Parts: sequence; C-alpha cells; structure tokens
Amino acid sequence: MGKLKAKTTDMIRGRIGAAAANLFPGYFALVMATGIISIAAFQLQMKPVAWVLLAINLIAYVILWLLLLIRLVRFFPRVKADIMDHARGPGFFTVVAGTCVLGSQLVIVAGQYRAAAALWFVGILLWLLIMYTFFTAVTVREDKPEFETGISGTWLLAAVATQSISVLGTLLADYFITYRDSLLFFTLCMFLLGCMLYLILITLIFYRFTFVKLTTVTLTPP
Repeated sequence: MGKLKAKTTDMIRGRIGAAAANLFPGYFALVMATGIISIAAFQLQMKPVAWVLLAINLIAYVILWLLLLIRLVRFFPRVKADIMDHARGPGFFTVVAGTCVLGSQLVIVAGQYRAAAALWFVGILLWLLIMYTFFTAVTVREDKPEFETGISGTWLLAAVATQSISVLGTLLADYFITYRDSLLFFTLCMFLLGCMLYLILITLIFYRFTFVKLTTVTLTPP
C-alpha cells in the first residue's frame, strides 16, 4: 500500500513537473478570455454565468501561477530561452493581461476593489519586468531570426497588456479617491502608450503580410 501511494505521488509530481517544463508562456490567455466572457455575461444580465466563469478563472489563475513558479525554480533555462525568443517571448505579456483582466472581472462582477487593486499593482510590476526584459533580450540577441519568422500577431500582446493596466486602473479610480486625478492621468498615459505600441507593431505585421512571402509554416502559431 505504501509503495503504491509513493508511486502514485511520484507519478503526480512527474506530470506536474512535465506540465511546468512545457508550459507555453501564452497560456494565461485562458484567464484573459474567460474574464472577458464573464464581464460580457455580467453586463448582459447573465449573472450566474458570470459568477461561474469568475470561479473558474480564479482556479485557472492560481494553477497557472503555480506551474509558472515551478517552471521558474526548476526549469529557469527554459524560461530564459522563451523570453529571448522572438516567437514565444511575447506570450509572457498574457501574464500581465490575464492578471489585469481578472482584476477588472473582480471589480465589475464581484465588486472586490481591494483584491483588484492588489492585482493591478502586481500587473504593473509584471509589465515593467516583462516589457523591458523581452525587448532588451530580443534587441541584444546576436542570432536573430528572419523578419518573416520573427514577428507575428503575438507581438500585439504588448499593446494588450499595456491597455489592460489602463482599463483596470480606470475602474479603480473611485477606490483611490484621494489620488483619483493622478491615477486617471497615469491610465491615460498607459492608454496612449498602448496605442503607440499597437500602431508600431501592426505596421510591421502589415508590412510582413504585404511584402514578405507567406507560407503555411510562417502562419502557424508559435
């Protein structure tokens, strides 16, 4: 009985380790998508659906963070390789967007401003870390890919992450009533920064689609 229990435990640990090792950086898009649908359902007066999706989202967010932390501790070289990769690196921006979308979900659906504020500050710290780490890494990298394989629609996640901070911060403006004007100015700046990033990146993507030969390989997901 003890051997069977130990074997089962080792099997579970092995599967969790494998899941963490192969975790795609963009998996936090699950939290983004679920949060968006939940908010839409709430605004369409489908409140039971919104609450169920909120519960699912909280569970998914915790599980993904546990896998990401395991990956950072046990498989850091893989994380480092991903953040320096032109195709997989932008996926890390889903961590920022997912965090802030969950915060917006907590404000709109549950009215939990304090928890949402904590997620907002976490989102800002993650944005600073990922934004500067990724763009610095791909800039100083020596062996850079060809243009047609290096840039894709996933790069637009940088704009999405920036805008998600702006949206959640605006929703929290009434919670931080003392700093409301300064907060709204900050969220406006983030909104404009997100617009700037979008214009730059969509121009490069449009150039790629229009002037660079496309193949089925270059159009596949990263």
